[in-house]
Amino acid sequence: MSTGVRMIPLQLRYEQKAFWRNPAAAFFSFAFPVVLFVLFGALFGGSKGVGLGGVEGIDYYTPAITAYGVMSACFTNLAITATFRREQGLLKRVRGTPLPPAGYLGGLVASSMVTSLILAVVIVAFGVAAYGASLPSDWLGLVVTVIAGSAVFCALGLATTVVIPNPDAAPAIVNLVFFVLIVISGGFFPVASASLLGRVAAVFPLRHFIEAAFAAFAPHGDIASFPWGDVGFMVAWGAAGLVVALRWFRWEPSKS
Repeated sequence: MSTGVRMIPLQLRYEQKAFWRNPAAAFFSFAFPVVLFVLFGALFGGSKGVGLGGVEGIDYYTPAITAYGVMSACFTNLAITATFRREQGLLKRVRGTPLPPAGYLGGLVASSMVTSLILAVVIVAFGVAAYGASLPSDWLGLVVTVIAGSAVFCALGLATTVVIPNPDAAPAIVNLVFFVLIVISGGFFPVASASLLGRVAAVFPLRHFIEAAFAAFAPHGDIASFPWGDVGFMVAWGAAGLVVALRWFRWEPSKS
């Protein structure tokens, strides 16, 4: 096992400590998806036909907001954090330490994935406790979807830093991509697959994440009926993002 891989758990521990020692950032990272869940639950929680198969609205928004939380924790936060650290010179200084680059980035990615997993558990538990949402019928499918989605959006977050020129532009670029994808993919309201928005969204991984998560909550779902093709599509996007990040990821600040 390489030194970089062995250092990932140590860097993960450091990143998690830094995250939880900033109570304001940690609180709002979890509070915002929950607040969205409360709003959509209050507006559409009891509506029929909101989701596929005529399920109740709350059973649609449980997986949809879970997808929102995972992409927010992995894509948005990671892309912005990595850009800010790069432009502040922190990444450049890391390259001058004995810590291997793979160990540093691996720990950063692992920390985002851990946060997204906790967030997914919080959203599902809140939906069940507060609104009586249905529990997943295919736990394995849901766990695989969340883990795969977390890894994919982390890879895409690192890849996105390649096109971010400075820290001032990071929130605007990342949030624009994030909110466009979450809207057209059905994160806030159902989007028919046959519609123009549905066809455009099908090109991107978030739509497939939501559909896979929705299938895990569908009644009588099991491993045989689970849409593994959606997970495979996400993984392909993640592989492409990883290639871009490995080839063009920058450790030094942009030149003024």
